[in-house]
Amino acid sequence: MALVSDLDTTPSHDRPSPDHGGARRRPGADGPLRAVVTGASSGIGEACVRLLRARGWDVVAFARRADRLADLAERTGAHPVVGDVTSDDDVARLVAEAGARGPVNAVLNIAGYGLGVDHVDEAKVDEWRDMYETNVLGTVRVTKAFLPLLRASHRGDIVLMTSTAGHDTYVGGSGYVASKHALLGVAKTLRLELVGEPIRVIEIAPGLVHTPEFSLNRYHGDQAGADAVYAGVEDPLTADDVADVVTFAVTRPHHVNIDSLILRPVAQASTYSLWRAPLEPKGVPAREDTHRDD
Repeated sequence: MALVSDLDTTPSHDRPSPDHGGARRRPGADGPLRAVVTGASSGIGEACVRLLRARGWDVVAFARRADRLADLAERTGAHPVVGDVTSDDDVARLVAEAGARGPVNAVLNIAGYGLGVDHVDEAKVDEWRDMYETNVLGTVRVTKAFLPLLRASHRGDIVLMTSTAGHDTYVGGSGYVASKHALLGVAKTLRLELVGEPIRVIEIAPGLVHTPEFSLNRYHGDQAGADAVYAGVEDPLTADDVADVVTFAVTRPHHVNIDSLILRPVAQASTYSLWRAPLEPKGVPAREDTHRDD
């Protein structure tokens, strides 16, 4: 299956060189575009690093797990920085290391997680606080710290990874839903605050994504509970699916902004509506050789 980000509809006379990852650069700028990716050690963050590196971007990969980052750096050539988005000192060190490499053109705020499935009347406030610290305040901390470098690049992108949980609600998701609604509010407000500057604010909101860790963490290591989230669902999104959309957004000509993009698997009609059976057209005989694009 061809990745969306491989499709370049830019007219040939206006298409930049492949070294620029399909994105228009500021006139006179030299070197590759540079991105910082948080939450880079696994899942969507790891996939974003791989896809941007494949497009020729210089990537600074930021996450807590040093062993995972070292492996990612060896595989992709990304520059690893170990740290936590909830730490002022770690984020300051990230800014210093990224800025030392040259202009920073994009910050991909991918770090985030869900924890617990309790109803509000049984809410564990500490879990809500932990999610808010990472999903919202961590994103704000990183974005604020990098804004001077994004402004200096004259070609800045800020990606905020929300969720369909930021556009909808569902039973048992209140803490995560609240954090993602808050992050959506940050994205919308920040876009208004930066109008008039050459900085894009891009909100990407995935639905059901099957990664090895997200639901497992949410269910506190209960593999059966995590597996039940995806049971019977044909082709949930993958980390690569989401990273492909992120890559598409940041490689558009810089006058084009993907303000907000929701992506879901075909089997998901809303945050709480999942089809847990094979996808079959109504009134049409089943075919064993049904065409698929993968």
